Amino acid sequence: LPSIYSKKVLNFFRKSSVVEAITNTDYAGEISAYGDSVKIIKEPVISVSAYTRNTDTTETKLTDAELSLVVDQANAFKFIVDDIETNMSHVNFKEVATSSAAYALKDAYDAAVIAEMFAGVSSSSPDHILGSDSATDLAAGTFDGTGNLDIGFGSSEHDPLDLMARMARLLDEANVPEEGRWFVASPDFYEVLGQASSKLLSVDFNAGQGSIRNGLVSSGKLRGFDMYKSNNIAATSNAAGKVLAGHMSSTATAQTILSTEVLRDPTSFGDIVRGLHVYGANVLRDDALVSAFYGID
Repeated sequence: LPSIYSKKVLNFFRKSSVVEAITNTDYAGEISAYGDSVKIIKEPVISVSAYTRNTDTTETKLTDAELSLVVDQANAFKFIVDDIETNMSHVNFKEVATSSAAYALKDAYDAAVIAEMFAGVSSSSPDHILGSDSATDLAAGTFDGTGNLDIGFGSSEHDPLDLMARMARLLDEANVPEEGRWFVASPDFYEVLGQASSKLLSVDFNAGQGSIRNGLVSSGKLRGFDMYKSNNIAATSNAAGKVLAGHMSSTATAQTILSTEVLRDPTSFGDIVRGLHVYGANVLRDDALVSAFYGID
């Protein structure tokens, strides 16, 4: 039944989506159709002034400032299960195909939203973009300029833990809460992070509560971040790669399997299963995101 397929696809999808773990998904239940716009009311900023006895106080006039989360992106899937496969195979092909469709949707969704988040990082007041997409290496300890942050453990390189500490500091300076922070990087970044010469060897590497074990991300925190690994970070032009850190409140996302259909294939003996996945994303707080371009020698 279509409703069963919708639930199965969404369940498979949620299990493997990085974006589901690093964004605010509170508005997902308000989607009913492609093109829906969810209004998000911003928290007002209240001014505080000194008070002198028997004098009037200064008031703050509230305004209904709001942001819109528009569901303007869509992806579809479609597969055919032949009757012979259904009746004679020991494998549940519909179940396998449903899982595969969910993974394909997740892959496209994650890549699109992560790209949206990178594009939404504040570049001025405050500048939360460390380094640049350049083949030139910045000097050790230098995080700003036209060059990448060459990560490693040599005297002229940036220790990846120091890079994460700088990203945490920028979030601290923007008054971003510590609870709910996350960090996303590609496998090559984690490879350097878990090398034998890393500081993790004596602190976190393979320890009982360690955050990195054999270069793999675990459930612990590192420099205050929940650690996530993704292959959906878009490739850079000159630097080896880029990483993203932030807070759950930085970006709002909403997505759902809008419709799923099961119908007979008119040209063969089988069932067509197809579905439509719709979603939207909006960076609500650009100062709650930090990105960095890195190099690897």
